[in-house]
Amino acid sequence: MAQLRYWIWLTTLIGVRSVSVQSLMEHFGGPMEVYFAPKGGYDEVPGLTDREKELLENKDLSRTERVMEACQRQNIRVVTVQDALYPDRLRQISDPPPVLYVRGSLPFLDEMPVIAVVGTRKASPYGIKMATRIAQEITAGGGCVVTGMAAGVDGAAARGALLENGPCVGVLGTAIDVDYPKENASLIADVAAVGAIVSEFPPGYPTKGENFPRRNRIMSGLSCGTCVVEAPRRSGALITANLALEQGRDVFAVPGNADSPASAGSNDLIKECAQVVTGGAEILREYAGLYPNTVRGHAEIFTPEKPEEPAPDPKSAPETKSGIDSPPSIPYIDLESRIAGFSADQQTILRCMAEGKTHVDDIIEATGFSAAKVLSSMTLLVIRGAVRSHPGKRYTLNL
Repeated sequence: MAQLRYWIWLTTLIGVRSVSVQSLMEHFGGPMEVYFAPKGGYDEVPGLTDREKELLENKDLSRTERVMEACQRQNIRVVTVQDALYPDRLRQISDPPPVLYVRGSLPFLDEMPVIAVVGTRKASPYGIKMATRIAQEITAGGGCVVTGMAAGVDGAAARGALLENGPCVGVLGTAIDVDYPKENASLIADVAAVGAIVSEFPPGYPTKGENFPRRNRIMSGLSCGTCVVEAPRRSGALITANLALEQGRDVFAVPGNADSPASAGSNDLIKECAQVVTGGAEILREYAGLYPNTVRGHAEIFTPEKPEEPAPDPKSAPETKSGIDSPPSIPYIDLESRIAGFSADQQTILRCMAEGKTHVDDIIEATGFSAAKVLSSMTLLVIRGAVRSHPGKRYTLNL
């Protein structure tokens, strides 16, 4: 605990670079020794700027105490670069964050293939579809998805991983207690529930634009490879891909339309250095030899989709107002076997729909769930193919 206090002091001195923290640690041996350095001791550390030396002379621990109290209050874990839980893959990069703040439970990332799935915030429907599918396949096959939790491709990747109940790791470019963007607050909470949300910035740290590019090195550093789903030529996703290359990691890219500005950057990567992929199974096959006990079904992760059944003869079918108003009933035993792989909340919703509830308001009333929970569950069920969406906020089973 004593060392942790000084770790937080050292890494919350705004203006002291992480590379300088590394130099200080190499010179003094520990954060407590850095704090109690003799007068003039910082002059002996190569690479420190005058401003950094001045900041290091500030021995006030009041901010440190506030950070520690906030972490305890919000159940945030502090993992230092010297801890066993700190991912070794991240520790090996040239500029590892000295401290990680963690919401949730950080998986043992060094024991599985970890893939960062990145792309543009302004993703097309194609980009959303591919990010969701790739992340879902990676998770289903025994891998772990890392995402920046931004809008667009990042959020879709997180949702894809959640379809398989994680694990997933979200890396924030803000303080660990700031949900950014706000519209992804519930998604961030869901990721923390099945995996972890991490940041190098402590509770209360100011939000700055320059912090977001810094988180990219963490995303690529945690990962065996980075998959760019959809990215224009000026994109943070390309920064992450370049960092992955610098760190000696693999880079994959999903091809997009040749005339699509949204895919211009990712298509360029394919021409220059990236391996073209169209699914998560292809990515995992690259790591099956390294993680033979972890990667599952890498030859074919998903079974082929069931062919569509021919439409029934309308002359032999009983008259109804519409297929939506009177959905076909499913025997209870058959229904339970079909919904076994869904979450408890999703199963409750699917049972209501099997009883004839098709309008979202009826489902909300029957389940007692909030509108937000029902609508978010419906989105996941539609993505997973269990439910079909119709005009007028109506849904039908597709099991």
